[in-house]
Amino acid sequence: MDMAFEPAPLDRDAAFYVAGHRGLVGSGIWRHLESQGFSNLLGRTSSELDLKDREAVFAFFAENKPRYVVLAAAKVGGILANNTYPVDFLSDNLRIQVNVLDAAREHGTERLLFLGSSCIYPKFAEQPIREDSLLTGHLEPTNDAYAIAKIAGIMHVQAMRRQYGLPWISAMPTNLYGPGDNFSPTGSHVLPALIRRYDEAAASGAETVTNWGSGSPRREFLHVDDMAAACLHLLENYDGPEQVNVGTGSDVTIKELAEIVARIVGYTGQIEWDATKPDGTPRKLLDVSKLAAAGWKASIGLEEGIKDAVDWYRANVDSIRS
Repeated sequence: MDMAFEPAPLDRDAAFYVAGHRGLVGSGIWRHLESQGFSNLLGRTSSELDLKDREAVFAFFAENKPRYVVLAAAKVGGILANNTYPVDFLSDNLRIQVNVLDAAREHGTERLLFLGSSCIYPKFAEQPIREDSLLTGHLEPTNDAYAIAKIAGIMHVQAMRRQYGLPWISAMPTNLYGPGDNFSPTGSHVLPALIRRYDEAAASGAETVTNWGSGSPRREFLHVDDMAAACLHLLENYDGPEQVNVGTGSDVTIKELAEIVARIVGYTGQIEWDATKPDGTPRKLLDVSKLAAAGWKASIGLEEGIKDAVDWYRANVDSIRS
């Protein structure tokens, strides 16, 4: 049984561990928590603390006893990486999750937010995708290993609620982008890949840019600063076993997205499509009515958000993950 828990403002002085604080989501959450007055944030790089090492994770929790945890650490990648290294995505993510969740329970973490991904939902789920479509159909084969690991994390959180009465929650973000993203040519998601490709094409004066797929799939994009704000809002205002979708509630085609990116970076050449390459899921739009009912909605528009991501990319192009 769940213990009676009334969501309330978190203690700004309590120890708050952000697992994966250097990644896209984790760094966004870290920035937001700092801006909201949290004074005791805990972060460890993967070289300082390997979350796949169970003993090391338990030792970290024993020493620091974080009252709050956001689990944003994960091995992540785009279609190519997921399709090429499914074992890594399954094994690494399962170990990270199991270790952090078990250690958090053992050492008294009060509130925990587990971050999943919208790829947990069936490939042909009814659109927009509601939370209750989880486990109702087949997954997208190109990232099923990652999806299964994330589904296991949601189940783990639900099991913690049932068995130990812990008011832990899960959130499922849509496609995220912004400062701190991975702009690697082989390991990145679609939006940072497009930003890099078009920025380089604009700089070199390339006459054409060819993108993977047909350009017809529709995708929803959420700026990571919005995601971070949503996470804190859920920790302070939501308590329930079901994961909460976090998105904008609107989507664009990949073709439209490419055109926006090209315009923002100043690329004026031709945009072409290689339809022999996979498209992935035809549409992924999240139903965000549960999030709206909890009192939150996104505030950063796509054009504004992409401009911000482009500015960050250009300022950090020499030092970012290549």
